[in-house]
Amino acid sequence: MDIRKTVMIKETIFADGAGHACKPITRAVALAVVRNPCAGRYVEDLTPLFDIGGKLGEKLMADAVKLLAGPPVSYGKAAIVGVAGDMEHGGATVHPKLGKPMRAAVGGGKALIPSNVKVAAVGAAIDLPLGHKDEPWSFDHFDTLTVMVADAPRPDEIVVCMAVSDGPRPNPRCGQKPVV
Repeated sequence: MDIRKTVMIKETIFADGAGHACKPITRAVALAVVRNPCAGRYVEDLTPLFDIGGKLGEKLMADAVKLLAGPPVSYGKAAIVGVAGDMEHGGATVHPKLGKPMRAAVGGGKALIPSNVKVAAVGAAIDLPLGHKDEPWSFDHFDTLTVMVADAPRPDEIVVCMAVSDGPRPNPRCGQKPVV
């Protein structure tokens, strides 16, 4: 695995978009800029990318959790693939092996880890979805973080992103269960 750089982002929210105070919510994102060994060519066996995702989760996820003020309650993952790569390369980094170390770092995780992948140029942002780690229908925890790395991904790189939060959206009011 060829890592060019890692970035950690910590955000603490004290009020919603209208300025109404809320209990502080901390969200943290670990990002890694890695060389895409499959860039520029069609590759049938994406196992090397599976392994990159797993290793990055083991390396970075615990550090992201340590940035939280409280216990982790929600999580999400994403990848931005450089333009010499393919969307499937991003999927290969975030799906088969990244989930296990993410769940280990948050102490469980019964729910699906929300994800997003796209192919984009240097400096592109991605909307990284968040969802409750154990309650897939917790509407209050459906959230999104927009993240980017200014000089990545280069055409032969992938930005792999892992996020955690110790709370829901600020002042959520949508309820816990779906209305039928």
